[in-house]
Amino acid sequence: MRNLSGKAFSSAIVLCCLLCGFMPGTLNASMIYPGEVIEYEVSYLGITLGHIKITTEGYDIVEGDSAVVTTARIKSAPGIPFVSLSVFYKSWIDNSVRFARKFYASEKTEDDIWEYSKYEFDYDANRLKIEKGVADSIILVNDYDTDKRWNDGLSLFFLARKYLYLNRNVGIPTIMKEDTVKTAINFVGDVEEVEIDAVDYPIKTVYFKGNANWTGVYGVTGRFEGWFSDDDARVPIQAKMKVYLGSVKIELKRWERGNWTPPRSKG
Repeated sequence: MRNLSGKAFSSAIVLCCLLCGFMPGTLNASMIYPGEVIEYEVSYLGITLGHIKITTEGYDIVEGDSAVVTTARIKSAPGIPFVSLSVFYKSWIDNSVRFARKFYASEKTEDDIWEYSKYEFDYDANRLKIEKGVADSIILVNDYDTDKRWNDGLSLFFLARKYLYLNRNVGIPTIMKEDTVKTAINFVGDVEEVEIDAVDYPIKTVYFKGNANWTGVYGVTGRFEGWFSDDDARVPIQAKMKVYLGSVKIELKRWERGNWTPPRSKG
């Protein structure tokens, strides 16, 4: 067995006192909304590259602990040269929304074969199990010692919503494509006005920025920015991230969340 405090055990996702020492905030219960569906368009220089659909499915029990079940589906737009992407993520996030309890990812290869990765976190035993495979065949299983609480690419999305109003820098232990790294986020807290095509008025948002010290799907890496709704829901409205092509814009296009609508900016 190797210890994760040493060299990253493998290199090959989406924008924690357990998360590098900052004090946990209070989770607004209305942020987690079972049945929430939020869909985004990913564009580059005005060209639609793909779409992202994130769903909060509800609650489940993982190793005796309650977890929020979330999924993400990422698909490239048809007819885009050199881009063919179909990815599915499922994350079981601890009720505190500070770390993941289990994670599953699958991605279709150019040969139409589904490759998968599965992470199982046993925090009571300070263990992490990683399984990789193709279709129904297991290729690799590894166990590691770890005393950290980890986030995957999808749980990180919800953690950012939770700590939107933290007003400080944090470093978040992250597992991305089987690599153990950190995601740095500066929860700036600036209130800004954002306009998107989905609504006909300016939206009141809270801004943050950060740095992905990892490479995720389609080369997502490096600096990123986010604008989340300035309300209890803290719905991501817009983001900018770097990928293989350059800087892409991720914009909210559709949502299902009861009677929620993006908060109007009063200028």
